[in-house]
Amino acid sequence: MNTLAAALSRLVPDWLQLLAVRLAIASVFFLSGRTKVEGLLTIKPATYYLFSDEYKVPLLSPEIAAHAATYSEHLFPILLVLGLLTRLSALALLGMTLVIQIFVYPDAWATHLTWAALLLTLIARGAGAISLDRQLGWR
Repeated sequence: MNTLAAALSRLVPDWLQLLAVRLAIASVFFLSGRTKVEGLLTIKPATYYLFSDEYKVPLLSPEIAAHAATYSEHLFPILLVLGLLTRLSALALLGMTLVIQIFVYPDAWATHLTWAALLLTLIARGAGAISLDRQLGWR
């Protein structure tokens, strides 16, 4: 059994696993962010409506929440793909995931648990060898 595990570890190295995790979770948030804008980063009127009617977040006005969520869903996934400030980006998206779970879609826990598992992996392990973090000497 140990021989099989060693062979599989060589077949799927850590850098490939972490790259796949970064790309997977980045795509979820980036594609969500793209639904909120027209053109490059012009927030759609429908986005403001969603944040005032459906995505009610305490302590933030719908306008601020719409901007914060939309820009975060663009910035942090790009950083994850690049492997730059990976742990910080994953932590920010984990915070967003928790807000969505608690205040917006509490019944979608299975989806949010999947996101959290991917983000926690990046927070704990970093971006891996194929990343700007590693090239810059940041662990």
